[in-house]
Amino acid sequence: MLELDDLHAGYGGAPVLKGVSLRVQEGEFVAVVGPNGAGKTTLFKTISGTVAARTGRIRFRGEDLSSVPAARRPHLGIAHVPEGRQLFPSLTVMENLEMGATTAAGRRDWAENLARVLDWFPILKERRNQLAGTLSGGQQQMVAVGRGLASSPHLLMLDEPSMGLAPAVAEFIFERLAEIRRQAGLTILLVEQRVAEALDSADRGYVLEAGRIALEGPQETLRRDDRVRQAYLGM
Repeated sequence: MLELDDLHAGYGGAPVLKGVSLRVQEGEFVAVVGPNGAGKTTLFKTISGTVAARTGRIRFRGEDLSSVPAARRPHLGIAHVPEGRQLFPSLTVMENLEMGATTAAGRRDWAENLARVLDWFPILKERRNQLAGTLSGGQQQMVAVGRGLASSPHLLMLDEPSMGLAPAVAEFIFERLAEIRRQAGLTILLVEQRVAEALDSADRGYVLEAGRIALEGPQETLRRDDRVRQAYLGM
């Protein structure tokens, strides 16, 4: 579904991604983990088009994205749930969810998508008329995920969904993502610092360090790797 080949990107004269190659197959849950400053958020911004690739290639469902503007990529089926949630705090929960349904598929499937989001995150049904800025951090993250799902994506990209959340709330979010994947058959690409939780949820993973892929493989293989255990799992 998603193929990155020798991708280079950065800001100004500073390179961030230095030859990243990865694959995400239809229906997979893939995690990209690594320390702060490794380039994880830049990776997502480059896929979604808000940061331009300098060299390399991004293909999504067989289409080369090099000439596809950022505003067009959601219409191809790419939903990017950004780091820090980035909701509209003065809009209600429902209005924020509706902001995700701007694609043709999202408008077509709005009623079905809304019902599923409220089923996966029941608290949002109770808070549907509440301003998003007054929600707890965990509830805001649920809205952000729901907004992404409202576009009827083929690929859901989640950037640090556990950021700023208490461990129990982060665990609930990861459980919901696994359930969404099982029920909807959705392809998920996750960037996350909570390596143990990310690998528990994922089929495969990549370790990104200093803008390069340092390790890759099935989640069981990465969890057994001494480098991952020592650097990221505290073992």
